[in-house]
Amino acid sequence: MDVADIRKNVKILEGGIPYTVDDLEFTKPGKGRAIYRVKLRNLIDGSVIDKTYHSGEKVDEAQTTYRQEQYLYKDGDHYVFMNTETFEQLFVTEAQIGNKKDFLKEGTLVDMLMFEDSPIDITLPNFIDFEILESEVAIKAQTISPQLKSATIETGAVIAVPTFINVGDIIKVDTRTGTYVERINKK
Repeated sequence: MDVADIRKNVKILEGGIPYTVDDLEFTKPGKGRAIYRVKLRNLIDGSVIDKTYHSGEKVDEAQTTYRQEQYLYKDGDHYVFMNTETFEQLFVTEAQIGNKKDFLKEGTLVDMLMFEDSPIDITLPNFIDFEILESEVAIKAQTISPQLKSATIETGAVIAVPTFINVGDIIKVDTRTGTYVERINKK
């Protein structure tokens, strides 16, 4: 792939390691070849590097695939997923999942990014329903802005919810931002 074909979110190989392009800056100096300054995020460990390419250079595209997997359970520091087609089980480390573990509920279907038959990342559904397990007692105050309180969902994550949410309520959470969307039903 020519360096001019690189776009944001394209997956490339750098030194045999898969990276995704987080940011791209193109500069054309008065003399010489164009310069591409690229911010690359390592798909295996999440580290970020800055790399500079010149026009005409070639880069290797990372051959990645997505597979649908179902989250089964947590086993020590590993998360166990099952391929929905072959029923093969796959163990993924907490480091590979990162903060997404806060919204990983048993039975959830995820898209798993694979590189050379190894899992490197998961994509959660945009919205997941959770039950409220614990909630602060809300103090009613007369304000113009909406009042929020902390609540613990069934995965153990703590999110901000409106004061009318109670223990046992089912709420919808945006997994991309970790924010409350709406109440599904009351207890």
